[in-house]
Amino acid sequence: MGLSFSFLTPLGAALCLGVLIPLVALALVRRRARTVRDRLGLAPVPRREISVPLWSLAAAAALLGLAAAQPILEETREFTVRTDVEAFVVVDTSRSMLARRGAGSATRMTRAKTAAGEIRIALRGVPVGVASLTDRVLPHLFPSPDEDVFEATLDRSIGVERPPPSGSFRRLATELDALAGVRTLRFFSPTARHRLLVVLTDGETTPVNRARLSTLMRQDPPIETVFVQLWHEDERVYTRGVAEPYEPDPAAPDDLEGIAEVIDGSVFSEGEVGAAGREAARLVGEGPTIVEGKRRGEIALAPYLSVAAFLPLALLLWRRDR
Repeated sequence: MGLSFSFLTPLGAALCLGVLIPLVALALVRRRARTVRDRLGLAPVPRREISVPLWSLAAAAALLGLAAAQPILEETREFTVRTDVEAFVVVDTSRSMLARRGAGSATRMTRAKTAAGEIRIALRGVPVGVASLTDRVLPHLFPSPDEDVFEATLDRSIGVERPPPSGSFRRLATELDALAGVRTLRFFSPTARHRLLVVLTDGETTPVNRARLSTLMRQDPPIETVFVQLWHEDERVYTRGVAEPYEPDPAAPDDLEGIAEVIDGSVFSEGEVGAAGREAARLVGEGPTIVEGKRRGEIALAPYLSVAAFLPLALLLWRRDR
């Protein structure tokens, strides 16, 4: 990590020269006043009575001059990426993900996207992709270390029934069986010895061939799986504020626990997203990294210097009113 300073408008620092005019005027006034005091035999003004205003005025001018120069604090960091691991965040995009506690509450999909962002932060430095899940699993972003690309894909590409499942009129459109496609369709690159799925779903699924899914997930290299369930028995799907006939499947929590058990996965509620992120980070562990590039961050200091310039001026006003 390295820090450096630069100025966008260095000539702006010349603004501080403006303080010379009042300082020259003050010097002339003090000289004249000293002459009058000498003739009248008056005691000179104590030095501290004039030093505080002088220093306050000079400090304000210096701070304003620096602010006008627009200093920028630049931070450069090396960006390292794991070379032995890849992960996918898989988001259930079936219509039931529109369910929510009330007409003004956040939907399961909205909450799932928020959770996905938190989990991505927990996997910093790990290439992470994005996929959607209905009756099939579709990749929208193959594992990438770029967190901005991840967020953009999540925001722009992931949505309810985008694309819709092939059987639009079924009561349950999600098939967690489809997670097997991550293996059979080779979502992960051959060099990824550690593979991770984080599945955000309500758990409402058609019957799953657990034996087949378990066999595929446990093949070498195994695919570690973390489920985050977004589900509540009181949720409904609302259209223009009116609840649809949909009712949450009461078997969903037990079904998801059973699926996770046969594939050696784990299930977290949406209130345990932080714990899910920590578990995902634990599963990928530590490994070899390469320097992918450098990232720069900038902080503009001008606003802070401008505010600081008012402090010595406030001191002058306070002394004047005493």
